[in-house]
Amino acid sequence: MTLREYMETLRNKRVAVIGIGVSNRPLLRLLLEAGIDVTACDKKNRAALGELGDELEKMGCKLHLGEDYLEALDQDVIFRTPGLHPRFLEASRARGSVITSEMEVFFDVCPCPVLAVTGSDGKTTTTTIIARLLEAAGHTVHLGGNIGRPLLSEADAIRPGDWAVVELSSFQLLTIKKSPHIAVLTNLAPNHLDVHTDMAEYVEAKANLLAGQTSSDRAVCNWDNDITKSLASRTAGKVYYFTHAPEQIPDAGCYLEDGAIWYRDGGEGRAVLPLADILLPGTHNVENYMAAICAVQGLVPDETVRSFARTFGGVEHRIELVRKCRGVRWYNDSIASSPSRTIAGLRSFPEKVILIAGGKDKGISYAPLGPVVNDHVKLLILCGATEGVIREAVLSAENYHGLEILTAENYPAAVRLADGRSEMGDVVLLSPASTSFDRFKNFEERGHVFKDLVNELPE
Repeated sequence: MTLREYMETLRNKRVAVIGIGVSNRPLLRLLLEAGIDVTACDKKNRAALGELGDELEKMGCKLHLGEDYLEALDQDVIFRTPGLHPRFLEASRARGSVITSEMEVFFDVCPCPVLAVTGSDGKTTTTTIIARLLEAAGHTVHLGGNIGRPLLSEADAIRPGDWAVVELSSFQLLTIKKSPHIAVLTNLAPNHLDVHTDMAEYVEAKANLLAGQTSSDRAVCNWDNDITKSLASRTAGKVYYFTHAPEQIPDAGCYLEDGAIWYRDGGEGRAVLPLADILLPGTHNVENYMAAICAVQGLVPDETVRSFARTFGGVEHRIELVRKCRGVRWYNDSIASSPSRTIAGLRSFPEKVILIAGGKDKGISYAPLGPVVNDHVKLLILCGATEGVIREAVLSAENYHGLEILTAENYPAAVRLADGRSEMGDVVLLSPASTSFDRFKNFEERGHVFKDLVNELPE
């Protein structure tokens, strides 16, 4: 089915779009320009929408706003925003509404192969590496999902020989019914348990990435992560593993040997990427490259992989070097909204760091973070709602050895503390281990605030 054909199925139907955020605006315009009867639903009031509300109403859009924006929805088709759990739409489903999403429809109408990446950590960097490698090898790439831009409105311009590369969250995967040609599972650890019913639901959502694959498809799974390793049985496609374990050489996939990432698919392996060529710090970025190499085999030459790795400096807010000031390196890892992400960030540096952490609780345990902080941090500065639980995790860890812990009222105070206590050769790392929603609208805003404060420091 093409996008045009899908739009024809919506004629004479009533459609609701939940969420008037940036990701749904192209969808709203697409539907309205096609003459579809559209109701846009959002928790914001009319005044908060401002000129956007004016624009939508001029295009014929009905608005259903305010705290009761999910009440009495009975449209024929309802597009769910990824952050809204499907359970909140059960009443509408019971009334006969079809619940779908921008990404689900994109999977239905996309004319080219889809390569999708999910996991708890490393999704965005791995997705970016894959997309850039394909582009460097001459492929036309459409990057979207949780990264890039919404792709549905552009589906008619995509050619069969292109590649759609998408990052998918567990929220997007909850109700998805089709699987990509190439699926990548970076790792899985407790995450988003403030939204998901439980860990089992979170894992099942991720497993949907594999459930619809056929024998001609490919799945890339992390051998060193028990959950992703176990989920490999869910695919009918060929599985490629990647692993750090020195004793483990997969039949198909990537492994480490002689200071390089090697790849094999039966038979003898070959060295693809020397670790010394990887500009990004941290063992987790080695994993990201292994996953990417498995995904692009047959599509990207090894030399392209090597030349790219030597120059790729990473994605914004992901252990991003902000500045070197008076001999101190400042890194922005605002994307680290879970303990596992901060653990990976801390292990990226050979030296002990000054860590700025804290934010909103996601309902997951901080206990695993405590021992790693004690081993890898020289000064801990806490700022945010999780200050108490992170402090308790550090103090109660068996390896606690008197690490100094300071509390900052806000980010300006945290940066001042770190600047005042840092010395030549130090690393200051913002890696919150928590969401941003206690003070910021998202991790990007949190990272930009931190970067602005760091860049204002005097030389």
